[in-house]
Amino acid sequence: MTKVLVVDDSPTEIYQFKDMLERLGYEVITAENGKDGVAIAVKEQPDCVLMDIVMPDMNGFQATRQICRGEKTSHIPVIIVSSKNQETDKVWGQRQGARGYVTKPVSGEELVSVMKSVMS
Repeated sequence: MTKVLVVDDSPTEIYQFKDMLERLGYEVITAENGKDGVAIAVKEQPDCVLMDIVMPDMNGFQATRQICRGEKTSHIPVIIVSSKNQETDKVWGQRQGARGYVTKPVSGEELVSVMKSVMS
């Protein structure tokens, strides 16, 4: 079963992603901030990470950079899932190592399509 780590500081967003992905047959683990997201990625080795940007302490760009450049996590694809829809955010996300960028609200079909493309 494909394991997906959802990193978002909004309990509502976490619930929605978890519910959507579990219905589609994915195993979902969660983190409520970037720092925990990095630690869980190292420990759990998910197949994919869905990363919010705006979070306290360590934002999604910082967490993405740590995962994508980490010795134990650089193979894990990170997809940024954010309400920020500026081209500069997308470019900056790619520079941090993100392999995908989708804008909230996101449909299950769009999300799974991007996940499949970065995991293949």
